[in-house]
Amino acid sequence: MEHLSGFAPLADRYNGFVLDLWGVIHDGVNAFPHAVETLTQLRAAGKRTLLLSNVPRPNDAVRTMMRRMGIEDTLYTGILTSGEAVRLALQNSPDIWWAQLGSRVFHLGPDRDKPVLEGLPLQVVDTPAEADFVLNTGPDDHRNPSDMGEFEAILAECADHRLKMICANPDLEVIRGGVRVLCAGALAVRYQELGGDVRSLGKPNPAIYQPVLQQLGLPPEQVLAVGDSLRTDIAGAIGVGLAACWVMDGIHGTDLKNPDGTFDTVKAEAAALAAGVAPVATLPRFVW
Repeated sequence: MEHLSGFAPLADRYNGFVLDLWGVIHDGVNAFPHAVETLTQLRAAGKRTLLLSNVPRPNDAVRTMMRRMGIEDTLYTGILTSGEAVRLALQNSPDIWWAQLGSRVFHLGPDRDKPVLEGLPLQVVDTPAEADFVLNTGPDDHRNPSDMGEFEAILAECADHRLKMICANPDLEVIRGGVRVLCAGALAVRYQELGGDVRSLGKPNPAIYQPVLQQLGLPPEQVLAVGDSLRTDIAGAIGVGLAACWVMDGIHGTDLKNPDGTFDTVKAEAAALAAGVAPVATLPRFVW
């Protein structure tokens, strides 16, 4: 495992890049200027970049959000979100589990995630008792997103009605504007503990990488994945045979950072070993 200070050496070795968004390109509120510069350098070098994000919103909604942050469409080759993958699966059932969901959906999540359901032949209902299944996009707007206990009652109600759950974001937690909050994946784990039946779409599910590689149009050995989460970004990429670069100043940053702001590479190697993954390199940040 190499410990690099910048991305330029890796850019020379690969022709395509699968880039995580949250924690690598932005923090959910603001773009990282160093990441925008790195995207600019990759574009100038003629490299192909696919943004792959466990965000439970369609591709277009995320593009719009990034434009507001100053991340223009021309800075990357393509994008795929877990929300887009959910929309596609609800439109064209990939297997019998999806085909038997029904048409009445209870949405557990914030209003900003509702576009994932727009235009689909589904009826959004107000309570689990009325629903055939539940779409979980994360903590809603009515409860503390940092407190799992606040979601216990609604998850138990869904379980009582034996609702299948679609998890549209397998991440367990994320840092939004400097605050650590729960994601849909954490709610899904708790729902499974309550006996619930869950399907997740997004990293590290191997199925999410097939359309990514198709869009890049490159053989796997020419592609490098970049992300900040060992559990999703790094494990997911390695699981489908891609090399991976771990950005340390993300979800694991607090555990790896020294008092002077540098990163402890010994701790990083121990964390990767404990997670059962072997990224080819680490970076402090997605900086050129």
